[in-house]
Amino acid sequence: MTGRVALVTGSSSGIGAATARLLAARGMRVVVNYLHSEAAAHEVVAGIEAAGGQAIAVQADVRDPAAVDALVERVRQTWGGIDVLVHNALTPYAIKPFRDMTWEELGGKLDDEMRAAFVVTKAVLPAMTEQHWGRVIFLGTGLSRRPRADMIALGTAKAALTQFGRYVAQELGPQGITVNVVEPGPVAETRISHVLDDQQTRRQVAATPVGRLALPADVAQAVAFYASEDSGFMTGTTAAVNGGMDMF
Repeated sequence: MTGRVALVTGSSSGIGAATARLLAARGMRVVVNYLHSEAAAHEVVAGIEAAGGQAIAVQADVRDPAAVDALVERVRQTWGGIDVLVHNALTPYAIKPFRDMTWEELGGKLDDEMRAAFVVTKAVLPAMTEQHWGRVIFLGTGLSRRPRADMIALGTAKAALTQFGRYVAQELGPQGITVNVVEPGPVAETRISHVLDDQQTRRQVAATPVGRLALPADVAQAVAFYASEDSGFMTGTTAAVNGGMDMF
């Protein structure tokens, strides 16, 4: 991994921050992308640098092609092309049952999810194609396979992202670029952990063979594997990081 450049979208906190720290610890130069949380992003960078790693924080709305192009150009001028894309940024979504949901809420989430994945993947392809090597990892969710009450917007949008990943993997394989998806189950210590109340959390833990919910670091380990040389013959796959809650 040493010397590779990794862009981690939405990496000012939670899974993204844990992934940025781990990739940096393994020798990658990391781009910590954020939308609003500037102070938190710079804190992640400072932590990486204090540990001897290399990182920069770059603001960009990953749904905006011009903003993403500017980000990629900033990275190119600093370190060269992006070798690894970890698309983790989470766009807002409604938490409510289908009967109460508007098309703007469901369709808007689908549009945001796919637009962001489309834009960031397109932006990193030229450098990856030129060097005939690249890693693309999308962060999905177990909700795309296992429905949970009120989570139809997120689950549907992430299911679309997972299928998008498979199609892109099929197309980009001959260019030496792998595309894989990491689908966590419930993850503690993130900004959206509040979606589960204490009773729901206890039920989820009871349904998990390893006896606890995932932590951001657990998810980061799976992402780091896909970002490495070790995963070179794996593409179009989905890794379930859920402690055995859902086996498929």
